[in-house]
Amino acid sequence: MPDLEVLKTEVEKLKTRNKRVEANKAWETSFTRKVTLAGLTYFVIGLTLTTIKNPDPWINAIIPTLGFLLSTLSLPYIKDVWERYRHPEFISGSQMKDSETSSE
Repeated sequence: MPDLEVLKTEVEKLKTRNKRVEANKAWETSFTRKVTLAGLTYFVIGLTLTTIKNPDPWINAIIPTLGFLLSTLSLPYIKDVWERYRHPEFISGSQMKDSETSSE
């Protein structure tokens, strides 16, 4: 019976870890995180451009900030395409086309 208790403990540890990983994933993909990072990016670049006496630093800081936002919007799509072709074994059956799952 001690083995059963050890297994129960391990399962509980895994459940706790999975909840933490899910929360981290939710934060990583959240709109709040993207807006916060865009704001910080704009502020730091604006300060840097002001420090080096760049003309119109706050206007010039918009371009890298937009680049950051574009990357956060496009990268999930690119990641999905990459996973589909590079690592199809990680794609669940519900995400695969019917023709791909019918061979099972």
